[in-house]
Amino acid sequence: MDHDMNELEEQILSALKALEAAVKAMSTATPKPDLLPLFTRLDELAGQLPRTTDPELLHFLHRKSYEKARARLEGCQAARGSCGH
Repeated sequence: MDHDMNELEEQILSALKALEAAVKAMSTATPKPDLLPLFTRLDELAGQLPRTTDPELLHFLHRKSYEKARARLEGCQAARGSCGH
């Protein structure tokens, strides 16, 4: 079954990229970036996903496996918006 990335999933992917950038900046940034708003945003977005969302993506987000969730979404994006399950 093909799945087109929807706007909400694109927002989640964007938030995951922002989180990764903030984490990478931790070692050199002064002051240190506040990651809490990023985690809160991801939780809010994940909570808005419908039950029809890819169960693997939902699992990764709920388990806070953000690298895996990003890889899953980027796999969808790389397939020009279609992701086979």
